[in-house]
Amino acid sequence: MKAEDLRTKNVDELKQQMQELLQEQFKMRMQHGAGQLVNTSELRRVRKDIARVQTILRQQRAAAQANDAVEGEVA
Repeated sequence: MKAEDLRTKNVDELKQQMQELLQEQFKMRMQHGAGQLVNTSELRRVRKDIARVQTILRQQRAAAQANDAVEGEVA
């Protein structure tokens, strides 16, 4: 998943994506603990995807706060 793809999504879609990634990470951790996970690099990919989604959410939140602050100064 690429960051530019995530930037086109709205907050609700990003939160939904985050939930799916967290569920996927949980399943993989359980498989890894039981010795059933074949491709351990998938854990790293999911962890990085979670970080990407969190970063985009944080950036969108900061941009919204900055817009509110600018509008408050103008008004």
